[in-house]
Amino acid sequence: MIELWRGGMLESVHAGHAVICDEKGEIVEAWGDPKAVIFPRSSCKMLQALPLLDSGAAERFGLTEAQLALACASHNGAHIHTDAVSDWLGGIGLAEPDLRCGPQMPDDPPARKELTCSDTAPCQLHNNCSGKHAGFLTLTRHLGAGPEYVEPDHAVQKAVRQAFEEATGEASPGYGIDGCSAPNFATSVHGLARAMAGFAVANPDGSARDRAASRLWRAMTAYPELVAGEGRACTNLMRAMGGKVAVKTGAEAVFVAILPEQKRGIALKILDGGTRASEAAITSLLVRLGALEAGHPVVGQYLTDPIRSRRGIVAGATRLAPGFA
Repeated sequence: MIELWRGGMLESVHAGHAVICDEKGEIVEAWGDPKAVIFPRSSCKMLQALPLLDSGAAERFGLTEAQLALACASHNGAHIHTDAVSDWLGGIGLAEPDLRCGPQMPDDPPARKELTCSDTAPCQLHNNCSGKHAGFLTLTRHLGAGPEYVEPDHAVQKAVRQAFEEATGEASPGYGIDGCSAPNFATSVHGLARAMAGFAVANPDGSARDRAASRLWRAMTAYPELVAGEGRACTNLMRAMGGKVAVKTGAEAVFVAILPEQKRGIALKILDGGTRASEAAITSLLVRLGALEAGHPVVGQYLTDPIRSRRGIVAGATRLAPGFA
């Protein structure tokens, strides 16, 4: 799908799978194997957040659009993220020790410097998934369930699996444990794209599921800085598209997009797990569908700008592979 060239030679290649689905969940275009089963990793956080709204928990606890964006986030651990998650937990009578995501050094440079220079250890609020876990805890409180909400047989994860399978249109063949300790249910690339297309056509005045899906993608595009953070591809791409498209990355080079105006959903997976390739590939598909202007600077950042040496000399280029262009 993506090639790296240097000195007139092909230096590196990134193979993968990608699917574009229409409003009916049917494949419009595909590359690689649409039936390939993958772990969507954090690209499916909006699916994991569906029960939070379906159940009535979000309404009961008065969750804001910013909090819903955090429920879908893989954030940098900046203060805008950690303070918001801390306040959210306090609002439902819980605190940082109730999380089960584990501590993580933040990717946000100022937050990282603050911890390092003060000799303070990171906590679970800094975990990039702490917003998702705050959503899990909110649903746990609503259901009156036990505290170990990441266990696969917990009521929260049973609700997540049901919503996941309904949205993808497939029975999940199993799960893996994500970096944040929660189950990550597997599906095909087509199933993941089908789910994103479902979000794209969700009626904000329709069924409970439609209202939930519509509210979640709108929250993501309204608060792109909460979904990822400064300098991150998700934030930069959503800003570039003016709130019209929601995108979400996942570990090991998964990327999805929700395109309401085009009534399309996209899912892709780069086989070697290379983030630079997944960012280039999703950028190219967004341009292909007319959601992103080819001349926008963000397209250059992730796809078309030359590769330069540390002195600024042009050294190479990123290209779309034949058959993917």
